Amino acid sequence: MTSRIPGADEFTSRPMPREELLRQISPSLPLHQVDDGEVDALTYEVVRHRLWAITQEMGETLRRMSGSHVVTESNDFNFSICDELGEQVQVGTYNIGLIGSMDLAITWTLRHRSDNPGIAEGDMFLCNDPWIGGGLHQNDAAILAPIFHDGKLFGWTTAIAHQVDLGGPRPGSFSPSAQDVFGEAVPTPPMKVVRGGVLQRDIADAWVRRSRLPHLVGLDLRAKIAANKNAAEQILRLITKYGADTVKSVMHRMMDDAERRLRAKLATLPDGTWSAVGYQEQSRTGDRGLHAIKVAMTKEADRLVFDFRGTAGQTGIINCPYPGLRAGIVFTMLPLLAGDIPWAAGGLMRCFEIITDEDTITNASFPAAVGKGPFGPAWGSGNLVAEVLAKMLDAEPDHRSDVQSICNGTTDLCVVSGVDTRGGGSKGFVSPIFDVMAGGYGAQVYHDGVDTGGRLIIPAARAPDVEMTEYLYPLVALWRREQTDSGGPGRQRGGMSGSVCYVQHPDQAGTMSLVVSGTGKVANQNVGLAGGYPGNSQLDLVVRGVREPQLAQAITIPGHLGELGGEIEVLPCEGESDLGPGDALYLHWQAGGGYGDPLLRAPESVREDVQQVRVTADAAEDVYGVVLRGGEVDVTATEERRAKLRRHRASGAGVTGLTPLGTPDLDAVRRLDDNLVVLADGTVACVHCGTGIGPLAGGAFVAGLARRDAAPTEAGPHIWHDPLEYVDAEIVFRQLLCPGCLTAVHSRVVPVDHPVPVDEYRGWSGRITGS
Repeated sequence: MTSRIPGADEFTSRPMPREELLRQISPSLPLHQVDDGEVDALTYEVVRHRLWAITQEMGETLRRMSGSHVVTESNDFNFSICDELGEQVQVGTYNIGLIGSMDLAITWTLRHRSDNPGIAEGDMFLCNDPWIGGGLHQNDAAILAPIFHDGKLFGWTTAIAHQVDLGGPRPGSFSPSAQDVFGEAVPTPPMKVVRGGVLQRDIADAWVRRSRLPHLVGLDLRAKIAANKNAAEQILRLITKYGADTVKSVMHRMMDDAERRLRAKLATLPDGTWSAVGYQEQSRTGDRGLHAIKVAMTKEADRLVFDFRGTAGQTGIINCPYPGLRAGIVFTMLPLLAGDIPWAAGGLMRCFEIITDEDTITNASFPAAVGKGPFGPAWGSGNLVAEVLAKMLDAEPDHRSDVQSICNGTTDLCVVSGVDTRGGGSKGFVSPIFDVMAGGYGAQVYHDGVDTGGRLIIPAARAPDVEMTEYLYPLVALWRREQTDSGGPGRQRGGMSGSVCYVQHPDQAGTMSLVVSGTGKVANQNVGLAGGYPGNSQLDLVVRGVREPQLAQAITIPGHLGELGGEIEVLPCEGESDLGPGDALYLHWQAGGGYGDPLLRAPESVREDVQQVRVTADAAEDVYGVVLRGGEVDVTATEERRAKLRRHRASGAGVTGLTPLGTPDLDAVRRLDDNLVVLADGTVACVHCGTGIGPLAGGAFVAGLARRDAAPTEAGPHIWHDPLEYVDAEIVFRQLLCPGCLTAVHSRVVPVDHPVPVDEYRGWSGRITGS
């Protein structure tokens, strides 16, 4: 008998060539493999749609059985159907990030479990290890279920959902002060939780024992097992009707078709390299730093390469392993670049490659703390991928309708926990505040962003019913509403976000605990494009000593924080606090970024925004330069106000004269975005005034743009006024402007040492098609 102690590197998962994977699978595990044959069009469509329907039915099974409002109210889960080697044939439309690494988890299981304890019919494996891919952080727990037909491994199904609590020092399993993964919930590599169709009670008991809410975790475990079991039964019925080889051929063709269609789309887009830099704020409790994520996306012919080299080293809790980084790319690419392609994710993932340094916040090595992985660096990486994809799409006229500024650039994590004493009871509870699901979508070239539309990465995301939250937990909502002025200003406005304000239930006794985590408080993640301004800063507050009438026998609804009374405590990016009987919890999550210079927004659109309470009259005048009199646009005053705002920009940028806006006759080879074109001689010029700015090659024209650094609040009333509350770095609102008419071509709230974005325009080089 031999024993083996695995090293940390064995608990990692990366893509590998099919042939190499086959060599590492035990020969005792027979695989169903076929040389794909011809499948007629009708059979292909019937089987393809049935596989899609099965994934949706998995969602309904889990929702009906789960007792967790994470699943039942907010749809923070997902599913996939995979071939025998784990390539994903069909994925659900729930949390896309959760399926961004399921194939990696299956690959690992095939490599490390096929000989011992073996993979057999009726087995299922439980995993929540972020390095393996069974979830992006430990709270994401997956069930991986092999499907056998005639004694051979035909394929897999997976079900994964966020669990409210899986142990660790803090309720909700999120610890802002963790030094490493040993200060968080325990990551578990794949273990056999179902053997031969029988739930293994010892494994199930060990799993729920770690949780403060074992009944919910136990229900979710069984719900995911049931979802996989039902899916397997339906797939086997499909095999009985059409034959195993035919169904497998359809599965392979689905992935091949998705790959072919995405590669065909990429082939129509310009070659080049586009770069972006973003920041994570505060790596842990007590930290006051900014930690950069960098990406350079190179598109050549029909493939993409995402290069994250230069990203900050792993630190604090703001880390994700490689599977999380990959998920960040997937949950952005699928809706933005493959929205019109069926999501056979295995085929879509063949179209890109990742280059990354080890030991960084986007490719963390064990034993880094990774509890914040999904809504920290994975989400931050996804924002940057969305930005570079948008720049690429904007440079191709036929794809400008697909361009979208960054949606709500992060989640606002707040976990409330305590003992529910209503009705004389004493039941422990843990509840993340999921109202924050109602984020704003980014603006597009031809449309405003969707207000409180949800989350780009969770197409089926839902904010829970407030009354359900009040029923389940001892909280009372004073309000949940869309927040005026939150959408990023632009020629097209970003979608608004919302805010919620909770107090304790009047019958609740004692103090509740709060754990908070959120970035985007000073260096906005929800950036605009083509000069568009960012959406609002994320903000978390506790108001201490709220006036009593707001807690009991209230006869009015408070209109804003000022009407609550009390003292405001600003919560950190990463930290803990509490909520007493006389306190109020206020969360304001992120909206979408704007597109284009807000001074170019149609005045009538601004007037309508003011009428619809999307924008205040003050912001209409100060940010958009639109003056309203009696609810109507004062045309003359608006022209004067916009001219004054341009002169203000000029003084800050050291420009002495202004070129009038017009409709110049430009011999443009390519329109690069809302503001810039390339002339026949390779010079970049302004669309609005015709001013030549500089050579396109290598992004050299950036040096010809006027630069202006101002206070962050000049980006709008939605931007937090005091960055020093959170970080030690100096933060500015930086704009790059046409030197002629002072139209904004680049607007960003960034640290003062943020690089001038020559690299961000490297894609606009001689390699761009047609230039």
